[in-house]
Amino acid sequence: MAATINFTSPTKTQSSRFFFPDLLGKNTTPTLSFYPIPKSSFLLPSISLRPASKSDVVIKRRHLSVVVSALKNLSHAELVPVPSESDAIPGTFPSISGVYAVYDGNEDLQFLGISRNIAASVVAHKKSVPELCSSIKFGVVDDPDRAALTQAWKSWMEEHISATGKVPPGNEPGNSTWVRQPPKKKPDLKLTPGRHVKLTVPLEDLIDRLVKENKVVAFIKGSRSAPLCGFSQRVVGILESEGVEYESVDVLDEQYNSGLRETLKKYSNWPTFPQIFVNGELIGGCDILSSMYEKGELKDLLKK
Repeated sequence: MAATINFTSPTKTQSSRFFFPDLLGKNTTPTLSFYPIPKSSFLLPSISLRPASKSDVVIKRRHLSVVVSALKNLSHAELVPVPSESDAIPGTFPSISGVYAVYDGNEDLQFLGISRNIAASVVAHKKSVPELCSSIKFGVVDDPDRAALTQAWKSWMEEHISATGKVPPGNEPGNSTWVRQPPKKKPDLKLTPGRHVKLTVPLEDLIDRLVKENKVVAFIKGSRSAPLCGFSQRVVGILESEGVEYESVDVLDEQYNSGLRETLKKYSNWPTFPQIFVNGELIGGCDILSSMYEKGELKDLLKK
């Protein structure tokens, strides 16, 4: 009998989504269901908070100083024209963290920003304000820490204000042309109801159904909202810059995805993570996805 698909709307207070067969009946037809996550009943360990010591502050400041000193001055950064076709932007600008400056056709600075994915930000600006997004200066920040990115942004902003005496129009208070409210991220899928619940369907079968019933599935380390490795972060950035609907599964979640890492390695015959499936087929990891993205091959694949 063919599997049925049931969608149960999650509660407003919880956003986790589950992928597992009906566990209530022994002979029932397998279902794909999305259930609200129950509230946890365990207690969190107590945490002792102490004020940062003087040595902590000094070390942090030194770290930020190193980050900024490694960054080129705004005036020395290369001004790179933005391709007229959005598809060519990912091959022109890096899809990693950094600071960037947007210039109009007269080479007047319009906006200074920071981004986890510079190429994706340029694509968004080119779509929303094409007349103001003619060329870009960018500086890559190897440490994606928010404080490091902010410090790099401050360095460029202070240099611009020192040279011109004014803030770029897009950075003026109240300006909403450049800064978009980030969309709510789709919750990651949980493959099981919990590690102590016996499955009626083998985990490998769940994986097989998941990748075949969804166009794009990314098995990553961490969540799509907070990836826990640089490769997973890049995969999420690429998929979101393509604007594709995709499912994500955290392979490090031992509470709801227990045993997934080893089972998935056997299923895909691929030893590392992240792993990306499109149309039921394994594409590969971050390097392969990045290469396809930069060559424009990924966009063609996603259209099929």
